[in-house]
Amino acid sequence: MRKLIILICMLFSSIIVSEEQKTPNYNNFIPPEIMTPDEVKTRIGTLEFFDGLPSENTVKLLYDNLDFIRGVDAFLNFVPAASLESVRVGHKKYGVQNSNQVVIFESLMDSNPLWLTGNTDTVYASTFIDLRKNGLTVIEIPPGMGPGTVNDAYFRYIIDMGTPGPDKGKGGKYLLVPPDFKGEVPKGYYVAKTSSYINWLILRGFLKDGSTDYSVNLLKNGLKIYPYSTKDNPEKMEFIDVSGLPVNTIHANNYMFFMELNDVIQREPVDFISPELRGILSSIGMEKGKSFSPDERLKNILTDSVAVANGTARSLAFSPREKDAYIYPDLYWQTAFVGNDYRWLKDNGTGGRFLDARTLYFYIATVNTPAMQAKLPGVGSQYAYLAVDESKNYLHGSKKYKLTLPANIPAKDFWSIVVYDPQTRSELQTSQPFPSKNNKRNTDLKFNSDGSIDLFFSPEAPEKMKSNWIQTVPNKGWFLLLRLYGPTNAYFDQTWKPGSLTLIE
Repeated sequence: MRKLIILICMLFSSIIVSEEQKTPNYNNFIPPEIMTPDEVKTRIGTLEFFDGLPSENTVKLLYDNLDFIRGVDAFLNFVPAASLESVRVGHKKYGVQNSNQVVIFESLMDSNPLWLTGNTDTVYASTFIDLRKNGLTVIEIPPGMGPGTVNDAYFRYIIDMGTPGPDKGKGGKYLLVPPDFKGEVPKGYYVAKTSSYINWLILRGFLKDGSTDYSVNLLKNGLKIYPYSTKDNPEKMEFIDVSGLPVNTIHANNYMFFMELNDVIQREPVDFISPELRGILSSIGMEKGKSFSPDERLKNILTDSVAVANGTARSLAFSPREKDAYIYPDLYWQTAFVGNDYRWLKDNGTGGRFLDARTLYFYIATVNTPAMQAKLPGVGSQYAYLAVDESKNYLHGSKKYKLTLPANIPAKDFWSIVVYDPQTRSELQTSQPFPSKNNKRNTDLKFNSDGSIDLFFSPEAPEKMKSNWIQTVPNKGWFLLLRLYGPTNAYFDQTWKPGSLTLIE
């Protein structure tokens, strides 16, 4: 009997062991790196989980953070669209309602209007073309015209005109084709199809003998813009001289940025931007055909995100970490065209879109054309900007600085230095209407015996060097931009380099 009891107990024990073996112990074979602990400390706070399941508070924290990330992405990716929209709105304030109305700076652009790194030394002519209103649109460029460009509503390059365009400065007729055009395109034109309804035309004319007269007359007598449907009887051109008028053309850096951007999204075709870009906007409630009306929670998050994104854009522009942003290894001069590609493709596209470089450029500049970054000795233009002194300290308007440009400045046509306000990225407003020096316009510049030139930057003019002085504002920052028109090989091979900004006192 006793043996029978022992046998039954052993059998029962084996059954229990067998049943236990059927229940696997996951912790014995699941890799620890795929597990989520019950508590995770992060930069946004402590995340709590039960066996990988996020708590209610953690879910809220993470979704708020996701909306914040998408808001930052929206700003950094859509600076080009918001910037061009702000330029368009500025033109409306100038009185531009139709494409036959063109603003022109007959007396050059001074520091009164707010334009991203506007130029004091060329005659600007500018207008907006609404292809939804006009349909096919003709642009007639006169012979002898300087560089001109058309950009779409996302500041993408469409076509060049004038000297860098297919007419090669000989003049010609261009035809802008709307994104939804289905008919047969007329012949006899330089044709360019665009992805958006709104397109910006910007033309530049050069000084001749220090005067704007040649370029102003060329534009007024030769430039024509009209719908193709009215080609037999186009409306008369109207040129609006806006020299000295204080108008803002710069996008907002607070929550209003999203309102400006929404105007673009509602107006333009759905596919004028990629599904990925549309997805960023739809994730924060911005979608074509729908009202953009974030609730209080999302609006507060977006307000915070645009503050961080704006600071990020300023860091990219004035303290870039990309080594290719610096033109010379031993100096702090920067290029706004990091990567040397007007499409911002990194490493010929193998690195994808150079997103930081695109944000940097459009945060401080306008006009997108390959002619501005191509290495074309003797033609086109090149740009370099500087925001720090030789000790890598930001430039302070209360202090005195000297910049030496060595002899034989590599500019076949002319060179210029313009000073800008880091807040507005527009010309610095001082008692000097033109915060700049130009070897064609400023005929009283004093050069050194070796052919070099010293330029001075301070609140008050240095004794006996007022002709070489650009005024700054006490207790205010500034930066400068060097332009070379008709740059020669000495610039491209770096056998000529500008000096650093030396702090005098």
